[in-house]
Amino acid sequence: MKRTIEHVEVLICGAGIAGLATAFFLARRHGIKNVVVVDDRPPLSLTSDKSSEGYRNWWLGPDDAMIRLMNRSIDLLEELARESDNRIHLNKRGYVYLTANAKRAELMAQQAMQISQFGAGPLRIDGAYKYSANEPYDSALDGADLVYNKEVIQANFPFLANDTLAMLHARRCGWLSAQQLGIYLLEQARSAGVRLINGRVMAVTLQNNCMQTVHIQSADGQRNYNTDRFVIAAGPMLQEVTNLLNIRLPVYNELHGKVAFEDSEGIIDRNAPLMIWNDPIHLPWSETDKADLILDKETSWLLDEFPPGLHFRPEGGPGSKTILALWPYHIIQRNRPQWPISFEADFVEIIMRGLTCMIPELGIYLDRMSPPVIDGGYYTKTRENRPLIGPLPISGAYVIGALSGFGIMAAPAAAELVSAHIAGESLPDYAGAFDLARYRDPAYQDLFKNWDPLAGQL
Repeated sequence: MKRTIEHVEVLICGAGIAGLATAFFLARRHGIKNVVVVDDRPPLSLTSDKSSEGYRNWWLGPDDAMIRLMNRSIDLLEELARESDNRIHLNKRGYVYLTANAKRAELMAQQAMQISQFGAGPLRIDGAYKYSANEPYDSALDGADLVYNKEVIQANFPFLANDTLAMLHARRCGWLSAQQLGIYLLEQARSAGVRLINGRVMAVTLQNNCMQTVHIQSADGQRNYNTDRFVIAAGPMLQEVTNLLNIRLPVYNELHGKVAFEDSEGIIDRNAPLMIWNDPIHLPWSETDKADLILDKETSWLLDEFPPGLHFRPEGGPGSKTILALWPYHIIQRNRPQWPISFEADFVEIIMRGLTCMIPELGIYLDRMSPPVIDGGYYTKTRENRPLIGPLPISGAYVIGALSGFGIMAAPAAAELVSAHIAGESLPDYAGAFDLARYRDPAYQDLFKNWDPLAGQL
């Protein structure tokens, strides 16, 4: 077995979207050429290709830090789209939040006013609303449209349930191709000198609490890289890698799934935005089904109220009939992620029945639909659902992680931020909100005592 040793300026653990974006910014923006990215899996294959690929600047508080981070990230996504002739398939169809409940409509309006004041753009209430799927991805349109006129809602989205009484269309939102974004970042990073190595980080050697050597196990033997800058971008394996530094981070993993099904009858407009049902749901069952379910304690939970947050969007180009649907109706937490991922046998039926509350015509697929595709991955989260971006307590060690369910949309700004830390450049004024050191700040502790970490999560 070959044993090699080499000096590199920066070594990045993880070839997901966070690691590749960091390599891109280090090489392209800061001119650091001798950068190595290490992963024992193909790029983007662990978590980055499992998302809904959405982006948004629409975030609840308690402050404006997430909105500022996401506004910057969307600026960067637009730059990447322009320089690549929109190879990343960025669109600006928006996110549409829907409710059939008057109290929830009132809450939606209150939250929208706060989000608008935090910097997401103006809130327009019952103005002249007309949906267009052709909004340029880099147009100036932002903020949101709050519509209470049921006739206007039905005119724009006739497939929705007739009892939909309010709609909030957040505008600086949409989706893109995560795979194309990642591949483009990797190509550009490689053209600037970055190398991708297939291997696993097995150990780290420190000297006087400073980075010294990263030990990699690869197919052709052990590789030892001397480096004084080590970036952990390991996604759901974040804690496993930081354990090598004897650092315990306040993170955990949540399992999330998605379903791709064929809308063979063309019920949902292929030009629809990403749409979210903001109400709790009781799944529609026949009286016979209810009687059967309630008799078995393993199935009786299917009669319980399910939480808000069911959402979907069209997927694919011309000719596609695929719909992606996601619903975090229960949370499975795991400190150490497990593969292969599996979901309960009722997973697809639960999502499809939930969707019929939003789009009644989809009920025809409950008895006949082509085999769906089930996929999923892990959200790696902090307790307040904000990322960790910046230095670790070991000199020369950095983290870009805990990107939860917003890794694709946050990756450009998060990578720009951690790269600025590494290169010793000036930091944006929101940097402190994502630094691990925030947990030592009493003001920050007070800030998140009473905030809901699930608020705004999809």
